[in-house]
Amino acid sequence: MKVVQFAKASLVWLVLALAAASMPSPARAENALSAGEVIAKAVARAQKAEATTAPAGVTYTKITVTEAFDTAGNVKEHKERVYHVMFQDGSTYLKLEQVNGRPPDAAELKLHAENEANFRLLSRQPRSAKGDNRENLLSPDLVARFDFTLVTNAPIAGRMAYQIAFRPKNPLPPAHHIADHFLSRISGIIWIDAEEFEIARAEIGLSSEVDLLGGTVGCLKKLAYTLNRTRIGEGLWINTSSSGNIEGRKLLDPVRIKTNSRAVNFRALGLPS
Repeated sequence: MKVVQFAKASLVWLVLALAAASMPSPARAENALSAGEVIAKAVARAQKAEATTAPAGVTYTKITVTEAFDTAGNVKEHKERVYHVMFQDGSTYLKLEQVNGRPPDAAELKLHAENEANFRLLSRQPRSAKGDNRENLLSPDLVARFDFTLVTNAPIAGRMAYQIAFRPKNPLPPAHHIADHFLSRISGIIWIDAEEFEIARAEIGLSSEVDLLGGTVGCLKKLAYTLNRTRIGEGLWINTSSSGNIEGRKLLDPVRIKTNSRAVNFRALGLPS
């Protein structure tokens, strides 16, 4: 299901949609900073992977539930996937361990590999045997596609954050891949932590349909997505939960999907469970 795969992989990039730190001692926002200055600081932060790396790294379990619905609104497919995740030296290593309580079969492993490849395309990351940088995806290339406006300063889980609206630039930058067509149709709100300039929350929406291969393969009609992030240590932020609603079409068949994910069982590398 290319529409489903593309939509799910697209959500991963929406690490622009992240949420809520839970540590005390709120930080004060610098009111004099503009939206552009805040984004520049966030990009610089994201490019310094060593600044967000715990000395020993961290490992955790990610649980993702995906449900597909028929035209009557009944669940026709339910998939619960369990991943083992390791974050070390600024890179994330993701291994699919279970699907609906069983080891993944060849088809699931192939789908996982395709989704990871789509993620690298969206985030402009090269193919590599090493882990990826999905915890720090604010690259200059991606940011250059959007205009940003400072809305207000607001607390997120006891820490001050900049609330910033974003939308595609007008005129749009050139589109070289289907991922570019997708990025040119999303907008929303992000919250950036005022002390560490990490994205703390974002809410993403689709402004218009995205056709796949001119609409012959299908299209993505609607998207509402929220991705949450948590500060689990000094300078260390992890994607901890997300939810999404997707509507589209695969060939002539309607597609409606809901996704939810959460991260649990955090522990420092080198320590027992």
